[in-house]
Amino acid sequence: MKKYIFILTFLVPATFWSQHLLPNEEVVYSFETKNGKKMSLVKDKKNQYIQYRFGTKNKVEMEFPSERTKESWKKFHYNSYMRGGGKDNAGMEIDNLSFKNNGYEYLLFRTYHAEGEVYTAGIIIKNKKAKETRIKGNYKTVEGCICNLQDTGMIEREDIGLTF
Repeated sequence: MKKYIFILTFLVPATFWSQHLLPNEEVVYSFETKNGKKMSLVKDKKNQYIQYRFGTKNKVEMEFPSERTKESWKKFHYNSYMRGGGKDNAGMEIDNLSFKNNGYEYLLFRTYHAEGEVYTAGIIIKNKKAKETRIKGNYKTVEGCICNLQDTGMIEREDIGLTF
């Protein structure tokens, strides 16, 4: 019996931390990538923190920031653009969220273009030499919207440019 309690003591926390969504959290924005990974931007239901997670469905490979505090909100930068008018006006919506971690710049994006009804999602990562790596999201798996960050009152729009 002691053997089972010992095993459960270590397995339950390991399973708990490998999840992309903890019980006190809600998804702000998430999607699966074309190569089977998962990106999750989550926040505490009471807005105590915000956190980016990336990895497989079963294992989080990267969390940013590592600490879950109110200060986490200041580490993200948000911008959006919307032009209405549908196809005739080349209507579009662009949402960007950026952060820096260990010398890399990360940009999460979501776009919609009325011409052709094109939706995209993904991550752009720039290293110190500004070399870009693009990770395409599978739009059919998108949950939430970066745009919902405005409703929290915790993050302000900033002129970080618009990229997609």
